[in-house]
Amino acid sequence: MTAAVAAFLEAQPLFTLFLTIALGYLVGEIGIGGLSLGSGAVLFVGLAIGAIAPKSAPPALVGTLGLLLFLYGVGLAYGREFFRGLTSAAGVKANLAAACGVVVALAVALGSVALMSVGIGPALGMFAGAGTSTATLQAVTAVLRSDAPTVGYSVAYPFGVAVPILVLFLARALFKPKVTPVRGQRLEIVEVELDPTRLPARSVAELLARVPAGIDVVAIRRDGHNVVPHGKIALRGGDCLMLAGTEPNALQSFAARLGNAAPGRMHGDRTDLEYVRVFASRKNVVGVPLGSLEMPFRFDHRIVHVRRGDADLLPREDLVLEFGDRVGVLVPPEHRQEVAQFFGDSIRGTAEFSYVSIGVGAAIGLLIGLVPIPIPGVGTVTLGLAGVLLFALWLGKQRRVAGLTFTLPLSASLVLRNFGLTVFLAQVGLASGRKFVQTVADTGFTYLAIGAVIAFVLAAVTLAVAMLVFRLPFDQAAGVMSGATGNPAILGFANKLAPTERTDIAYAMIFPSMTVLKILIVEIAAVVLGGSG
Repeated sequence: MTAAVAAFLEAQPLFTLFLTIALGYLVGEIGIGGLSLGSGAVLFVGLAIGAIAPKSAPPALVGTLGLLLFLYGVGLAYGREFFRGLTSAAGVKANLAAACGVVVALAVALGSVALMSVGIGPALGMFAGAGTSTATLQAVTAVLRSDAPTVGYSVAYPFGVAVPILVLFLARALFKPKVTPVRGQRLEIVEVELDPTRLPARSVAELLARVPAGIDVVAIRRDGHNVVPHGKIALRGGDCLMLAGTEPNALQSFAARLGNAAPGRMHGDRTDLEYVRVFASRKNVVGVPLGSLEMPFRFDHRIVHVRRGDADLLPREDLVLEFGDRVGVLVPPEHRQEVAQFFGDSIRGTAEFSYVSIGVGAAIGLLIGLVPIPIPGVGTVTLGLAGVLLFALWLGKQRRVAGLTFTLPLSASLVLRNFGLTVFLAQVGLASGRKFVQTVADTGFTYLAIGAVIAFVLAAVTLAVAMLVFRLPFDQAAGVMSGATGNPAILGFANKLAPTERTDIAYAMIFPSMTVLKILIVEIAAVVLGGSG
């Protein structure tokens, strides 16, 4: 029976690939003590099926394509945060803390080669698995031209997920940090009647110059009409202002300084201005900062806010529109259709993207990955697929280059990244199943113990340097550690312990840079130490 099943699976590699993905996600949803492997379970299902049917794996190019899609999506999504992390003081500290953890973890992995006679291939594979970095696994596999790193990767991967979560839990219990939970960023509206004895400015322009960050003047009501707040309009007592902001306490405090609350005075009257929400789906508006949009309207209008995913954003001039953003605009009712046509207002924009942009971006990234980089005393290394990641990070920062728009709708980005990663894990597992079983049978608990130690060192050193050396707050340090270790499940647990935006921002800054660092240092180690793995 087993032989017949194995023969069928080997004869139908595409069927086997998708069966592995389906079963992997079913297993990944199983929680033990609140923890689950998520997409990582696809690797282990692949290893099990690969052990039964060793010739069932699709060509390696399938897995490489999946990883390319994952890295390209990551680069576009995190480009701005990555470059901000390289230039800001807080970002430099965060990257240094993560780099310390990554380098020490690699030292432990290489120490196992010298002290415990572990092969260089499995050792570097365990380093990649402990950091849950599929890109690192691909890099070391390509340099050594061996599937031995996959065995070490698969052994260490579960610890790469579970151990950092345990470290975060223990750190929270030890340091007992004070973290104030925040809700999703929502836009609040306040209407206030100006008190003539408290007027802080003579015109709208002067008032806007004094408005605190995170607050905007949306509209003015005068003589029974709602109007767009042009800068030259002179303010006077009795005028009613509509204020918008994402910080409720600051919004209420600022409104109290201007006058008395007047709820309902403006919101219910849509005779002169109507609030319209439209999807940003036209290529001419996506990838362009709001301050650079050339809107051909001959009527009064005002962009009030932009909703992206689950967050409301105030319309700063440097805010770059993305596919699928919902733009809130105040316009005269008779002109709402013109606004919709200008922005596109198609829900399909939440899923569409330019295949030309993806083709160009990925092709140039692959060329960059082929360029040999000379390292004194080592030789030359290439970035491989990390070239795609680096170029995608730059594109994610630029958004628009040579007339092409390099942005992805959030929904499309998540699908692209998750599908690519899943295909890679499935292909790698199917190709390495038989050797994985043989290696674990030969080494017993040795590899398991080494993988656990590497994962602990990576997580503990990163968190300790971030909190004790650089004095980063716990929520930011948790994000840094999540980025250094890499797995989204760790970030999810960090968000439960420290539910603030700094956790996500730190992860976005660290994950791309540490992915590149991991790839470079394992390639250097593989070139220097050599061997067949």
